[in-house]
Formats: sequence, C-alpha cells, structure tokens
Amino acid sequence: MFQNAPSPTPDPPRLPASPGLLLRTLFKRGAQVVDGREVPPTLFACTAPGAAALARYNALFGLAPDARPVSAHYLLVQRAHLATMLSKRFPFRLLGMVHVENSIVEHAPVAPGTLLRLATSVEVEAPTRSGARFCVLETTAWAGAMPVFGCVSKYLAVAGRKDGARTGQPSLPALPECGSWQLGHGDGRAYARVSGDWNPIHLAQPAARLFGLCAPIIHGMHSVAKAVALLEADGERVNAVSVRFRSTVPLGSTVRMLRTPGSGAFVLVCAGRVAVEGDASFAAASSIATGKV
Repeated sequence: MFQNAPSPTPDPPRLPASPGLLLRTLFKRGAQVVDGREVPPTLFACTAPGAAALARYNALFGLAPDARPVSAHYLLVQRAHLATMLSKRFPFRLLGMVHVENSIVEHAPVAPGTLLRLATSVEVEAPTRSGARFCVLETTAWAGAMPVFGCVSKYLAVAGRKDGARTGQPSLPALPECGSWQLGHGDGRAYARVSGDWNPIHLAQPAARLFGLCAPIIHGMHSVAKAVALLEADGERVNAVSVRFRSTVPLGSTVRMLRTPGSGAFVLVCAGRVAVEGDASFAAASSIATGKV
C-alpha cells in the first residue's frame, strides 16, 4: 500500500498549515473532468505531531498522553490531501466533496517530531452508471528511506443523478456491543482544535443547514479515533484500520460500537442506523515489546 521512496532532491516544500488550506478551499474551482487526466503527485516535507500536540489529541479520546494511535497519522494526511486537491490540475471543487472511505496502516513506529516526507498520488475514477464521480488519494509517509505509514481516502466528488436505483442502508448486524459514547454539542470544535479541520458543517447549525444537513455532524475521523481507542482498551495495539462511512453522526448523539467477537471487525451505530463499517488489525505482542509493527 505504499509508493516508491521519494527522491531525496530537490527538497520538497513544507506542508501548508491547516488555516490557509481551509480558506483556499472556498475559492477552489472545478474544471471539466477528462477521463485519464493526470493529476501530478505531490511531495511535502513535515514533522510528525510533537509530544504536546499528541497529548492533546490523546486526551480527547481517553488515551494515555504518550500513546501513538494509528488514527493520529491522519492529522498530517488530511493536510496533504487538501494541499493536493487545491492543485489547479485537480478537476473538482472541494466544497461539497464527501469522504466515503478511509484506510490507514502503520509500517513502523513514528516518534513525535520525526521529520517526514509525504508523497500523495491521485486517481480519478471513471463515472458510475448514475454519473457519480469518485477520486482516491493515496499518501505514503517516509522517514528517510523507510515507509512508516500509508493512508488511502476515497471521496465522492460529484453526486450522481437520482434514477430510482438506491444503495440501501445496511441492516443492523446482530453483534455484541463493546462500548459507546455520548457526543457533546461542542465536540466538533474540540476535534477541530486538535486536528485543524474547521469545516463549518462540524461546528454550527446554520452552517450545517447551508450544506443540506439538519444539524452539525461530528468528523468521520473523530468516530474512527474513538473506535481505535475502544479497540485498544484491552491492551492490544491497532496498527491498521479501514472504514466505510455510511451515514452521518449528529453532534449530541449516542454512538454504540458493535464488534465481531475474536476479530477487528466493528460497526458504529447511531440513531438505529449504521454510521461506520470498519475493520482493524492488531500488532503482535512481540512487535509491541520491540517497537516494531
């Protein structure tokens, strides 16, 4: 799931900060989508979150201050994806795009403050029968010549026509509940403070309604981070997680986590609907002890 090592020269630009990226999304224009159009890969230099930033992230999910959850890698990946999609060669507007799938895998431990290079490639998929367009962004993080983690995100860029053929909401599986959490109405802002994702649909009702939502919703990757924290509650370490976002989770809601016994497969349920379908892999105990994953 990772790309070839990026060339050591010339030095890549620094990964832009979140506030500037989010402001630029308001003005990013789309273009005519041409099948086979090449979107040049991007390469950025950055540092892994420092100990203080990681402790703030961990505190939000009830983790130890020095924990290194695999979900935290997305803090850098999200910025790399935004910067890549702001390229003039990227054919879609960013406003209205929907994050539908995500997977993260860790190949080696990443110490706080480690110097990294993030290489991101883009695939624009052919239109579906309804005319919907999806794009897939794959990012690999390198520490020197070693790949340390990778992330693949899939986005719905253009909604297809409604022709009566609908993908049904999955039925609730008959699985045991392994945990739950209650979202506060300020949790969108709390996650924005640690992630830099200040998308207004997660913050306030008026902004959410502008995008057709009845209420502000929690970030999808907040739900993923909560799931990872619950999966690690028994001392196991998650080193890979893959999810599909099926429905939104309004702020103030209760989320229940159902898990397939003896595996990393899980489902997050909100208001009687499947919100997230996911699967996680765990590092072996010997790998955790030696620091290798």
